[in-house]
Amino acid sequence: MNFEITMLKSGIKYVLLVLVCTVILPVNAQDSVNTVVAEKGDGILSLLRKHGADPYETYEEFVSMNVHNLRDSVHLYEGRAYKIPKVVQNLNLKVEPEATSVAGVSYEIFGKKYAEVIPQSTKLKNNVYYLVSGHGGPDPGAMTTYVGKPISEDEYAYDVTLRLAKELLSHGAIVYVIIRDPDDGIRDERILEMDRDEVAYPNEEIPLNQVARLKQRVDIVNKLYKENKGKYQRLIVTHVDSRSKGQNIDVFFYHHEDSKNGKKLAESIHKTFEAKYKQYQPNRTYSGTFEDRTALYLVRKTHPAMTFIEIGNITNEKDQRRILDPDNRQALAKWISEGVILDYEN
Repeated sequence: MNFEITMLKSGIKYVLLVLVCTVILPVNAQDSVNTVVAEKGDGILSLLRKHGADPYETYEEFVSMNVHNLRDSVHLYEGRAYKIPKVVQNLNLKVEPEATSVAGVSYEIFGKKYAEVIPQSTKLKNNVYYLVSGHGGPDPGAMTTYVGKPISEDEYAYDVTLRLAKELLSHGAIVYVIIRDPDDGIRDERILEMDRDEVAYPNEEIPLNQVARLKQRVDIVNKLYKENKGKYQRLIVTHVDSRSKGQNIDVFFYHHEDSKNGKKLAESIHKTFEAKYKQYQPNRTYSGTFEDRTALYLVRKTHPAMTFIEIGNITNEKDQRRILDPDNRQALAKWISEGVILDYEN
């Protein structure tokens, strides 16, 4: 079986072929379930990483194992004990001579810490996804302050978008990150420092004028859509909303009223979020919706079937927990990617 991971970045195509290897485990290899105590500053990802578990492969298993010991199903309590999913320890790996070792492909756009993408499947092989994070460059989007520091929509939408790109790549997709930052990869801080150096694919300056800025993105996506004619193509736009401070919103989705495929994409991701809330927050009703919003410029003008996602209200305290916590941003990206897979498989 061959796995192929492809990403176009600045005109360069990266390809990884991985051959299946036979892994023989020693008789005395053991699986273990560790119980550890969360320390101040620990999040789910950092706790898993600290104790030798792959944070992205074991995230959902960890939540399932500890769901009754988490705040809002995603936050750790300092000083409480948590179960870590099974980690295979002390393995001696024997690789058959005709096989090669499994390796990932590194992408600078994700930053040094998260650069490597390890293949998980070929479910989305050769599918093309265009990812657009809201605002950027001279326009930070919605803004507010958190513990006395300014935070902006574009930084958090971009971080979720990068995490989503990495998830899609791991399943064999071709991914175009349309709004790009040369030095901000995936970040695990709560407060993401603001800057104005984002560019549009491949390296275009982002205009200050709103209409010119939106038109630039539409033109880029539509040009790439034409170049990839005949392939399965989808567009995902990610924004953070700004409403009154008292208005807590769930993640919701827009699509073009005349696009059956766009509606199906939005509905598939929406269904995934509904299922996740039932699994991880059974006492809380998910009120996010999916609906047509053809009046939005990107929804109306872009050619691929698309969904426009609002991930929360940046000025609302409850929504800030969803947006500022890196574990939550990773969960958002993973759930969106699962909805994307559901959409394609259906």
